[in-house]
Amino acid sequence: MTISSSPEYPASLQLTWPSQVLRGSAQVPASKSESNRALIIQALAGGGQLRNLSDANDTQLMERLLQDPAAATFDAEDAGTVMRFLTAYLAMTGRQTELVGTARMLERPIGVLVEALRQLGARIEYAGQEGYPPLRLQGRTPQPAEEDPTELTVRGDISSQYISALLMIGPTLPSGLRIWLTGKVGSRPYIRMTQALMQHFGAQCRDLGEVLEVRSQAYQPTDYTVEGDWSAASYWYAMVALAPAGSHLTLPTLRRYSWQGDQAIVGIMAQLGVQTEFLANESVRLTQTAPAAAVEQDFTDCPDLAQTVAVVAAALGVPTIMTGLESLRIKETDRIAALQQELAKFGGALTDEGEGRFRVSADGFEVKNQTVATYHDHRMAMAFAPLALRGPLTIEAPRVVRKSYPQFWQELGKIGFEVR
Repeated sequence: MTISSSPEYPASLQLTWPSQVLRGSAQVPASKSESNRALIIQALAGGGQLRNLSDANDTQLMERLLQDPAAATFDAEDAGTVMRFLTAYLAMTGRQTELVGTARMLERPIGVLVEALRQLGARIEYAGQEGYPPLRLQGRTPQPAEEDPTELTVRGDISSQYISALLMIGPTLPSGLRIWLTGKVGSRPYIRMTQALMQHFGAQCRDLGEVLEVRSQAYQPTDYTVEGDWSAASYWYAMVALAPAGSHLTLPTLRRYSWQGDQAIVGIMAQLGVQTEFLANESVRLTQTAPAAAVEQDFTDCPDLAQTVAVVAAALGVPTIMTGLESLRIKETDRIAALQQELAKFGGALTDEGEGRFRVSADGFEVKNQTVATYHDHRMAMAFAPLALRGPLTIEAPRVVRKSYPQFWQELGKIGFEVR
């Protein structure tokens, strides 16, 4: 079944694997994180060609909304980067409009970002619950140029997307921007990615640890080619780990020196039985090896990998301690609760041991045609799909993958899965 060419997704998909060794090449999408940042910066720069943009729904949505700057309402749907990046972009360009989203988006906090933007002169009101979308943007009060950068103090322990949103509009401020970070900063590699893309377009940024500085200056229109997505690659790592002995795969468009924090999957999966070889043509070869006896991993800088790793560890029976999962509570769903619910169907467990520590364990882990709920979360669908290498499996609401990896089910079919 070719899912991507069908106008409507089915209510569920059954996945089976014909038991042979897993071999071949799989195509990963372009990085959604790079694409959405590059689109905002390109808009602020007023030009530059972007190549290999992600075909994920979040990126297509961002592109469409940026092409309609005079809209009375912008619908960010369920896309966190779209909501947060557009809030800063529209506020600092003086737009008068409304930002809305799905029911789940209206439960995701945005107060930290709104308060910071208000300090920069943005006039923003909450159209519903205080601290949450929808937002009513009513323009901006111009600020005079000062000798020192405008200073903000921002919590870093909720979402790095707030910080990235502020950094990207920093060069447009008359005095630049200095951000003081408080608390534990999660997903710092995403902040570094933002700074690297800003510098590619001519901005000057300094990362001093707890202080980030951006000079006031115009972005320069510049071309950029987006890298393949390491978050998406993680699902293929999971498949190699769970496949029959002797399995290996090649993934193109992945760089050895990447700006993406989720390249951490290389080191994490080395502990769970997958060796990575970087090839000369910006591709990687994944080979199955023996997993470690036990794993302990901090996901503060790579929370989007947590679901993939938890499922693989449980399936392999490798006791694993996971920390740095705080932001998973406010993603597309409460990902910790969703993992606990779905792992239990197979004999796995994600146990809260207190003080931010979670233990992955399994008691007779078995795949025997269970049905996985996806909770409106693309990563739940793709994290559990590799279990089909161990037995038949049904995935509910498979359409969720369009958020970041629209071709996922088609790629499974190409590599040898039966997708019905």
